[in-house]
Order: sequence, then structure tokens, then C-alpha cells
Amino acid sequence: MRHVHIHVTGIVQGVGMRPFVYREAMAHGICGWVLNAGDGVHIEAHAPVDALDAFVAALSEHAPAAARVEHVYIADLEPGDWGAADEQGFRIVASQDQTAHTTLISPDIATCDDCLRELFDPADRRYHYPFINCTNCGPRFTIIRSLPYDRAATSMDHFPMCPTCAAEYADPLDRRFHAQPDACFECGPHITWREADRGVVPAAVDATPAIGSTREASDAIIDRCTELLAGGGIVAIKGLGGFHLACDAANEQAVRELRRRKRRSNKPLAVMVRGLADAECLCHIDSVERDLLAGSVRPIVLLHRRAAGNDSHGSPDAIELASSVAHDLPELGVMLPYTPLQHLLLAATASRGMRALVMTSGNLSEEPIETDDDLAWEHLVAAGIADALLGNDRAILSRYDDSVVRVVDGAIMPVRRARGYAPQPLPLPACDGTAPCVLACGPQQKTTIALTREGTNGEATCFVSQHIGDVENGKTFDAWNAARTRLEDLFDLAPAALACDLHPSYLSSQWAREQARKCNLSLVEVQHHHAHIASVMAEAIAAAQLTTDARVLGISFDGTGAGTDGTIWGGEFLVAGLADFERAAHLRTWALPGGVASVRDARRNAFALLSELCLLEHPGTARLLDSLDEQTRSVTATMIERGINSPRTSSMGRLFDAAAAILGICDKATYEGEPAIELESAAWRALDGEISRFAGNQAGVSASVSTSLDSLFRYVLTTNPLSGIFASDFAKKGSPDTLFATSAPGTGPKSTHFESSQTTFATQSRSKKYVSELTVQAVSDSPFVLDPKPLFEALLSRIETGESADRLALGFHIAIARSSARIAREICAREGIDTVALSGGVFMNRLLLQLLTHELKDVGLAVLVPHAVPVNDGCIAYGQAAIARARLAQTALR
Repeated sequence: MRHVHIHVTGIVQGVGMRPFVYREAMAHGICGWVLNAGDGVHIEAHAPVDALDAFVAALSEHAPAAARVEHVYIADLEPGDWGAADEQGFRIVASQDQTAHTTLISPDIATCDDCLRELFDPADRRYHYPFINCTNCGPRFTIIRSLPYDRAATSMDHFPMCPTCAAEYADPLDRRFHAQPDACFECGPHITWREADRGVVPAAVDATPAIGSTREASDAIIDRCTELLAGGGIVAIKGLGGFHLACDAANEQAVRELRRRKRRSNKPLAVMVRGLADAECLCHIDSVERDLLAGSVRPIVLLHRRAAGNDSHGSPDAIELASSVAHDLPELGVMLPYTPLQHLLLAATASRGMRALVMTSGNLSEEPIETDDDLAWEHLVAAGIADALLGNDRAILSRYDDSVVRVVDGAIMPVRRARGYAPQPLPLPACDGTAPCVLACGPQQKTTIALTREGTNGEATCFVSQHIGDVENGKTFDAWNAARTRLEDLFDLAPAALACDLHPSYLSSQWAREQARKCNLSLVEVQHHHAHIASVMAEAIAAAQLTTDARVLGISFDGTGAGTDGTIWGGEFLVAGLADFERAAHLRTWALPGGVASVRDARRNAFALLSELCLLEHPGTARLLDSLDEQTRSVTATMIERGINSPRTSSMGRLFDAAAAILGICDKATYEGEPAIELESAAWRALDGEISRFAGNQAGVSASVSTSLDSLFRYVLTTNPLSGIFASDFAKKGSPDTLFATSAPGTGPKSTHFESSQTTFATQSRSKKYVSELTVQAVSDSPFVLDPKPLFEALLSRIETGESADRLALGFHIAIARSSARIAREICAREGIDTVALSGGVFMNRLLLQLLTHELKDVGLAVLVPHAVPVNDGCIAYGQAAIARARLAQTALR
């Protein structure tokens, strides 16, 4: 006989681990007990050696699907450490809270197939119960108050179980054994309904709701909700982590009204459909995307839309969406139901002919998603955004938006990391020295925060919060604070060091500086684009793709980031390690008159760029200049000339915006990145034409972008260079081979050109006036400066000759990708680097990401992109944490 204590760590609470352990113990003849504690699951086991070995192996090999077993620690017990009763049978004992809170908590899990069958089985006692769940599914993180995970520590503590539910809960062989949210119509939460009377006065905050306390009353609420949606109404519907605003996705008037009320004029909206068959009527779906849609997380998946009139295999059951759902964008955000209520609602709306619902976050634009029923009534219904509220009496304890993901080249890339993913910890690289617990405060836009926990071997884990939003006002800063205290309290972590963005005005950075001063904490201020690249490096080091001391070339393209020289960076080539970086190259800077005003009005940005490039007199600028009135042109020119509120920028995001405005594709941004998004959309339209031409020249090759993208890109980039777009520019400058010879920057008044078969970027020496602002000394005497003037000269010339904007948009993407790859090759060759890391919001542009990746690999470079965190600013906190740990560990060694 062997007598041992077993400690299991990882995501082992809220996933049915204890009943699983009980069943395995019974199957292997193990005596002893199992319990939950703050640091995981503890087991005392007494059995013959062979049986015990098989039992321990099963703990990892056959763990519940939602579990993630990280370690199984085994320690032999000393004689006298156990009683005779422990060798009689196996039992589950009460949870203990005497250990450190180091266990991991399962995210919320979509309704499982077993519960779904019961939900629609008229013979089942939970038939149509909107909160059906079991140990394999249901709410987890959004209802937990503290560890260990037990009903009393969740928002279910207000719902005492009825005798039948209690019997299930206590039966180790039942699927609902210790399922903390277990309930039914008799004892559990119920949906509620409140409807505004728009004909009288604004709805009162204390309007009495109807309660679905019985199946009949609950079904009546769902029927009324369906009726309202069918009539073009808008309903606020409570989900797992907050409210959605829903309307019929096929009703153009309803969608437009939702946009008007929510103040979201153009930003694409996500839709929810009942199943995969309906999703395939709307979009092309591959096997990876299918698994994401129907899996246990159920995020919003960005999918390639089917062309209008090209439904799934000519099916008569095609789904038509209102054009204003996503306008002409090539992608559509689609998700499937993940709560019992959503399944019931989608079944009811389908019976009325509604195959898709818009499901967008329940908030006013730029504010946090609503989670409280009374506040949602006040802010969404009484305020006139929604016509009714479908709520419930189970409290949401953590605010969580839906996660958003996409699949690029067969790999999953998160766009927004929230429900279902956060706060599952991410690994951080081992450090030679000791590092304290770090709180990384994140950026201003697409904010997350991160907390580190040190391990015993120099490695650490990083708890990255859910997506919080843009921390630009009091409400979102309050949400930021709530997420911070939630992580600190739940995981019992007390930060001893803070990391923040270098930007002087970010609210989170201001808080960090004040907190560090007040509490005497170490503070590490991190440059924004270095954090982008460090997030990719940390993930790659954890996956053994890089060593901890590796250096990479980081290409960070985004909209805004405070530079170390006082300018706004965003078109950066950084030679980077985890602790430090050198600026190897960047876009030529230009003035941004009015700052944010030029971000919102891409025409002002374009005007300023062309002024910097001395191209305003080019005939191709006529449309742009005509779109600006004389006063605006005059004021903008004066601001640029006198440097009035006109920060200089090297932002690739603003370069894309300028191109969109110059091409007449999008003049103003009604949401973040809109001009650049529309520019990409135009490029995809042009690429569609190339696909048909490519298919006609490639015998036996599919015309599908997703199935033959590499071959297609080779064709577009090389075989058929888009009818010679920009080719005339090369004739003036010579062949790419002769012009690609480079010299180190700062060695003389030279201009070194990096050319492609499509366009040219030029690197200029520091003797040029526009390099005078650069104070960062990097790699050599100074960074390369990439001059976009040849590219924009070519664009303007092609505009003048009547070339289509779509084809020019595609040419612009190809130019940026190929030129970036050429200068990357030059820097990597000079520095002895063979790996490039890509990060930054501009790489949300799928076409640019795929083109640049293709080009980099074509010149023999390895390419890293993030898969655990988004490529946008949602990765910044993770990168800040990695950098801060590395620097603090270095300091500790000195």
C-alpha cells in the first residue's frame, strides 16, 4: 500500500474536477478524499502502488474537457498523518480556504449538448429553463466572488436549492454533482421583462418587471421579446458578462435605428445565428472557424462574407442581412448561442422567420457594457436606446464582453480577448534575477491590465484581464479600476511594482505614477511599440520558438504611441530584446494638425502629409482639395507652418488613413481606424478581380483565397504586377537590383532606395531636415527613415490618369508590404537577426499581414505573430509585464 497527498493545479475548479476524481477513485479502488482549496484540488489517496499509479495518470490524461491540469504534485504521507477512516471508501469533503489563492478559475462555458437536449425536451423538468447548466457548462468567472469555487462564493448564494436539485448536487455520479450554478424553475434565477411605453413619459427607473418564475411565464416573456423584435424593436438582453442590444438583422430600418440610438453610425455589427448551417449561408467557413463557432467558448468569429446573390451552394434558404449591418466590408462577425436563453430566443425568432439577430454590446458607444439590471434600464431603456429589457435576477460579478477572433493562414488570432479566454494566465519567460509581482496598467485604447505571479523556477504566469475598452473617461476608468481590484483580490496578489505606458496623459499611466509615488513602488515606464513587440516575444519564448536572450526585428505598425523623442510613433522597425530596444527605422514624420482632429478627419491628415511631401500642387490632389473648404485649407496650412497643435507623427495607421482620403475611399473616421479599414476593403475588391484572372492562368488551382493564398500572392506580386501600377516610377530611378545597395544611415548625404516591382520607399540620411527631430540613437548613428514620397507621387499620378481607386488601394498594400520586407531584410542582415515579430493595430489589416508575412518568408526570415493576445493594443499590458519583469530582474542582479 502507498499513502500519498496529491495536489493538482491549473484550471481545476468549476469544471467538474472533484466528481471526476471521485469516479476515477471508485474505478481504481482508491480510498481517501478530495477537496477544493484556494491553490487547487487536494487529494489524499490510499491504494496499492499499481492502482495508485493508474489513478494519478488518469488525473491528467482523462481530466474533464474544460479542465487544464498544469501540475500533479505527489508527496508520500508519514505514518500517523492519516486516520483509519481515510482508508475506508472515498469521499468529497468541504472546501478549505486556508491556502494561497493560486488556483485558476474556469472561464464561462457555452451550454453543453446534454443540457441543450434537456432544454428542448418537453419531458425534462428543466424544459425551457433559461439557466440550465451542469458541471460541463454554464457561468463560472462572471459569477464568482472568491476562492475556492463553491456556491456560497458565487452570485448563486441567493438561490437555495430545492430538494431535487440538492439531491443532484450531492450525488457524485450525477452530471450536476457540485455544479455551483445548478438550479431549476422552482429554486433558481428567473428571467424578467420590462418594456418602455414610448407613448407616455420616459420609462421610470423603478418600473416593475414581469418575472418568468414558471415555464409558462418564462415562455410568455420570450414570446413577447420575439414579437417586439419581429416588429422592428430593439431589446436589451442580459447575457453572461453583460447586456446585448438586439434587433432583427434583416430589418434595415431596425438596424439603422439601433445605430442612431447607440451613436454607432458605421462600425460593423456582429450577428448571432442559431447554428452552423445558418452561419454557412452567410459566410465561407473552414474547419478551424467551424470549431471556433461551435466550441465551448463561442466567440464572435470574423468570417469571409459570401458575395451578394451567392448563397451557400445556391440554397433556397439563403439569409439576407440588412446592408447596414456591416456595409460593404468583406468580413462579418458571427457567433452562435452560448447561453440557454439565447438558444430559446433564437429558436423562437426562427419560428417567426428571423434567422439572424444583431447582438452588439449593451452600452452607449465608448462606455462600458452594462451589467446591472436597474442601471441597464436607466441607461439603455429609459435613455431611449432600447425599447425593452430582458433581464434576470442573477447578478453579474465581472463585466465581460464577447471575445472576437479570426483565423489567418489557418491559425487563430484574437481580436478582443474577453469572455471564454480571460483571465486564463499566459506564461512569462524565466528571469535570471528575482522579479516582484508586477501590475501592468496597459494602454489607453483597447485596454487590458495584467498581473504577474512568480513561480519557483524563475518563470512566471501573467493574468491578463478581459477587454476593458478605451480608458478615456470616468466610466471606463472606473471599469479599469474594478477589473484591477478584482484580479488582485481574487488571486490574492499585491503588486510590488507597476508598469505603464510612456505617454504622459493616459489615465492609467497617470494613476501608476501617482500610486508609485504614494506607495513607494517601483515604476517601469514602457515605450508603446516595444510593448507590442515584447508581447510577441514573450509568447514565442514560452513556446520555445525563441530563447530568453533573443533579439528580433520588431515591425510595429499602429496609429499612436508616444515616442522617446517627443513625437508620435507608429511606423517602427525596432531591434528588440525583452528588456530593451533600438530604433532601426521608421516612417518619415509629418505634422498632424489638430492632433485628434486629423485622426477623425483623414482629409486634414492627407493635406498635412502632402504638404510635408511638397505634393499639394500635384494635379492628382484635386478631389482632396475640393473636399476641403478654403478656410479649412488655410487654417490647416497655418497650423502646420507655425507648429500650432501639430504634433509630428511617423504613424503607419495615419499613412493608411491619408491614402484612403486621397483615393476618395473614406474621408472621415466615425470609428477607430475606419479609413484604413475601408482602404483594405477596397483592396480586397480589387483582389477579387485578380483571383479570377489567377484562376484562369492556373490550371487545376482553386480560385478560393483561403485555399490557395500563397500561390495567389505570388501571382499578384510577381507574375502579373497589376498591369504595371507604379512601374513608370522605376524607369526614372533605375532597376531595383542596382538601387537596393544600401549604406548605413548617418554616413553622408545619401539617399538609399528600397524598391519593389510595385513602388519605392527611400531611406534618407540625417542631413535631411525632417530627420532633425530624431534623438534616439539606434543600431548605427541613426535610424533609417522611410520616405513615402515616391509612393504618393505614384498614387497621385495614377489618380490623374483615371486608375480605379480599388486597384490603387491594392497597389498601396503591396507597396507597403514589399518595401517593408526589403528594409527588414537589410536590417536583419546587418544585425545578424533571422526573426521578425509583427504587432500593432495596423496588422488588424488581414491583407497587409498576409502580404508582409509572405514577403518576409520569401526573403528567408522567420515571422512571429501573436496568437494568445491580440495584435492590437489588447496585447500591451502583457508586453509591459514582460518588459518590467526583465528590467527589474536585471536590476536585482546588479
